[in-house]
Amino acid sequence: MASSNDDNGGSFASFLEGWLVRQEHYLDELVSADRNLHESSDDDLRELVSRILAHYQQYYEEKSRIAARDVFLVFSPPWFTSLERAFLWIAGFKPGLAFRIVADSVGDLSEDQARSIGRLVQETRTEERALNDELAKIQESVAAPPLLGIAMRGGRRLVDGEQDEADSALESLKVAMEAVLSAADSLRTRTALKIMEVLRPAQCVKFLLAAGQLQLRLRTWGLERE
Repeated sequence: MASSNDDNGGSFASFLEGWLVRQEHYLDELVSADRNLHESSDDDLRELVSRILAHYQQYYEEKSRIAARDVFLVFSPPWFTSLERAFLWIAGFKPGLAFRIVADSVGDLSEDQARSIGRLVQETRTEERALNDELAKIQESVAAPPLLGIAMRGGRRLVDGEQDEADSALESLKVAMEAVLSAADSLRTRTALKIMEVLRPAQCVKFLLAAGQLQLRLRTWGLERE
């Protein structure tokens, strides 16, 4: 099991290293686009945004593959620094963080845009609460029979019936965690996409630039403290 965890963790760590290099290149493009907005057409900006969204899609696809092999590893990811892990919500950023980024980076929202963003904030909070409740149920199941009873047996070897019970309980836990992770990742991506549907192309550039800079800043700070 330890070897499998190491293999999965190493696989995603290698992917993430390359992904972050590409992320820095995209940030350079976003910085340039933001500085020269008056020289770029909306179509040019949409093309850049589309490429960056495809870049994020690669991340979630790879994360999903690793989760299918070992969802427990994804909930305690060794490829992140301890600082990055402190900001995790169901193995990723909290969707509501996107609205803070909009507020801090996009200063020219129209009244209609502000109202649309406000509605999205409420919708997202409702979905976040539902996922928090679901995660709480999963955590409660760990502290209840049969998992708690199995854990309290200490180092005693499980007999056949107990082993079957343990395997069944762990499989149920795995399925539940995969489901809540998938729902959380879906909410993360849907929230960002809905926000960008409200924003103009130039505003999307500012939003993606601020989000990417925050991500890399957290990683840099985390690595400095490891």
